[in-house]
Amino acid sequence: MAALLLRRLGAMVLTLAISSFVIFVAIYAAPGDPVTFLIGNPENITPERIAAVRAEYHLDQPLFVQYALWAQGILHGDLGTSFYYQQPVSDLLSSRLPVTLTLVGMATVLFVVLGVSLGVASALSRGGRADSWITGGTTFVNSVPNFVVALGLVSVFAVQLRWFPVAGEGAGFAGRLRHLTLPAVALALGSLALISRVTRQTMVEQQTLDHVEAARSYGLGTWAIVTRHVLRNSLGPVVTMCGLTLAGMLAGTTVIESVFGISGVGNLLVESINTHDFAVVQAILLYMVLAYMVVTMLVDLIYPLLDARTLVRSERS
Repeated sequence: MAALLLRRLGAMVLTLAISSFVIFVAIYAAPGDPVTFLIGNPENITPERIAAVRAEYHLDQPLFVQYALWAQGILHGDLGTSFYYQQPVSDLLSSRLPVTLTLVGMATVLFVVLGVSLGVASALSRGGRADSWITGGTTFVNSVPNFVVALGLVSVFAVQLRWFPVAGEGAGFAGRLRHLTLPAVALALGSLALISRVTRQTMVEQQTLDHVEAARSYGLGTWAIVTRHVLRNSLGPVVTMCGLTLAGMLAGTTVIESVFGISGVGNLLVESINTHDFAVVQAILLYMVLAYMVVTMLVDLIYPLLDARTLVRSERS
């Protein structure tokens, strides 16, 4: 297990280093001169001002030197300064990140609990009416873009019924939960359908295996067979898919936060792209890569605990 952890950490560090370089180069390879956006007012664009700005932000240095200085700052906790907000990027992220994490946490609880429950119900009633309704409903939900779902939820539950606020993230614990309920539902629906299908498929496959048939022949009850043999052995693929879905959510709240007017990291990314705030865009993209990598690494470490055969194969390799 320790060797597996070291390999995962080594791969994570290497991937993060490569990703950070790609992010840095891609931002500065974007159309337009960064100096123009940094200076702002066209009337202030003079040769002296251009030279001063280039020196201040190290834009007069070679690309690899710029990257080295940026990476060195990140390793020391310095993500740079926002051109638009004129404050440290770390302060911006620390003020926006709790909202995004709360939203993703609520959505995760919804798609895990409801998705697994629907998948189990669908597998147990395979070929029946409940299976058809669940499969059809989840397929339809998964085919609808989440921004369309978000607009529909706002129209019905916020504008017409007035059960929830239209926009904003709320203040205090209760207020934040109430404001983020509709965004969490909109964010979770597509993932709920995916988890439901994966749970159903893995459980259907497990039900046909020899050890399950042997348990039935011994007279073991249906619920005992489902909990001890079918569902338990189906957890590996389900947990893996839940982890990948969670990782994608951490990097994909942009649309939902924009629709509901939530001041989270996703909304900050949109604002920073529109204002050409390169330092903030770089930091957010790096956060998204890091969040995805951390979650997927945790899934890789948890999976062998669910299936010991995976750990044995990893140690042999």
